[in-house]
Amino acid sequence: MLINLGYRHSSLPGGIPLAQFLISAVVFGWDGQALKVLLIQRNEPPFEGQWALPGGFVHMDEELEAAARRELEEETGLSDMYLEQLYTFGGVARDPRGRVVTVAWYALIDLHRYAQPVGASDARDAAWFAVTSLPPLAFDHENILNTAFKRLQAKIEYQPVGFELLPKKFSFTQLQQLYETILGEEFDRRNFRKKMLSMGILTELQETVSGVPHRGARLYSFDESRYRELERTGFQFKI
Repeated sequence: MLINLGYRHSSLPGGIPLAQFLISAVVFGWDGQALKVLLIQRNEPPFEGQWALPGGFVHMDEELEAAARRELEEETGLSDMYLEQLYTFGGVARDPRGRVVTVAWYALIDLHRYAQPVGASDARDAAWFAVTSLPPLAFDHENILNTAFKRLQAKIEYQPVGFELLPKKFSFTQLQQLYETILGEEFDRRNFRKKMLSMGILTELQETVSGVPHRGARLYSFDESRYRELERTGFQFKI
C-alpha cells in the first residue's frame, strides 16, 4: 500500500515519494435561523491567514475517524458529535506541499450545546460562517464543503440526521425551518406536520416554547430508540 499516514518526507526505495494522508472535517451547525459551517484560520503556510476546514495529517498508528475527532478537538475544542465519512479527494495538484490525499468527514451539531469554538494548535482562530456567506477558502476546501452540503441535502430526506442539528426539545416551526433552509424549498405547514407525526418517531412533550410574548408552541423530541425499532421492521424515513 503506497501511502504514508503522516510522515511528510518518507519515500519508497529509489527515492519515489509517498502520498500523504490528511483528514478535513465539514462541521455544520444550526443556530435556529441559518445553517452554518465551522472554519479555522490557518496559522501556518501554505495559505497562512486564510480560512479553511479543520483538519490535519493522520498519524501512522491512528484510525481515520480518530484522526478526524482529534483534529477537531485540537483545533476548535469541539468533541462528541455526529460524524460520518464523506469522500476522498485526491487531485494531483490540490496541495502545494506535494502529493496529498484527503479523507473528508462531515459533522452535525446543535450550536447551542457547545461553547464558542476557539482556535488552537495550528489554527489561529475558529469561527462559524453561514453557508450562504463564506470567505475565500484555502486549498480545494470550497469543493469539499459543497460536496458535504449536497450530501446533507440528500441524506436529510431519507434519514433523520436533521435532528442532530436541533436542540433536544424543539417546536414544529424550528423543525420545518431547518428542513426548508437546507433543502431550499417551502413546505405546506399542515402537510409537513402531518407527515412528521405520521412516522411515529416524535414525542410530544408537556412543555412549550418559553420567553415569547404569545402562547408558546408545543415542544417535541426525537425518539431515536423508536426509530431504530421501526427501522428493523423495514420502516423508511422519507420527507
